[in-house]
Amino acid sequence: MSELRFSYAPPTGKPLGTNLSFKVFSAIVIALLNTIAKVEWKGAENIPKSGPVIVANNHLSYMDVLFFVHFLYRNGRAPRFIGKAAIFRVPIIGSILLASGQVPVERESSDAAQALERAKAMIAAGHMLGIYPEGTLSRDSSHWPMVAKTGLARLAIITKAPVIPIAQWGSHNILPAYSKRVHLWPRRKVVIHAGQVLDFSPWYGKENDQAALIEATAYAMASITKLLEDIRGEKRPTIIFDPHRSDLPRIGNFKREKKK
Repeated sequence: MSELRFSYAPPTGKPLGTNLSFKVFSAIVIALLNTIAKVEWKGAENIPKSGPVIVANNHLSYMDVLFFVHFLYRNGRAPRFIGKAAIFRVPIIGSILLASGQVPVERESSDAAQALERAKAMIAAGHMLGIYPEGTLSRDSSHWPMVAKTGLARLAIITKAPVIPIAQWGSHNILPAYSKRVHLWPRRKVVIHAGQVLDFSPWYGKENDQAALIEATAYAMASITKLLEDIRGEKRPTIIFDPHRSDLPRIGNFKREKKK
């Protein structure tokens, strides 16, 4: 398996964190997004204009990341993501991702433990780090956030970087989860709402306490879910879908797996 080379170089371009590859790729993608979606943004004033920050988003569709970056980019920041290494090995796309400063990691493998160290390095270098706490597309039948992994909480506790909860709704109407069919017309509405910075101080020093990590994770996901409730105008179900207690696969196309 070839080694993927990446850089933790601190952000310098404007919007903060951009380089030439990021700008060129963003210009192309944003033009495409504007033809298929009507975006509505809320809470951009909650995003720090500089310095290390973690932004945490719910996950509905593979289109999420494009709208997520669009929102952040147009509001002065260029996020970095730690993504599954397989994508970085796709011709052209992988080269663009590496050139724009994204960081690969092998999911569900021994190398996945390096994700935390790589994330810490990104924060230390002053980047905005984008995270999907659930770790995969939501398996909830009504698209509500699931019980998440504890990586976000651990990173927030260790780095003490500000964490901004962000909820997104509508991207799944353009590209449903694990579908290959993109709905281009009519233009769908995509809403993104950024909340106020979360307070993880009650859990500082408890990064090795599993109970504390679970509690801190629930706190973060509750904030994201509340933002999504406001967007959708409805309350989430009382029972939160827990992938750890489900027989669905933890990663990958769970719809395809169910048909077997």
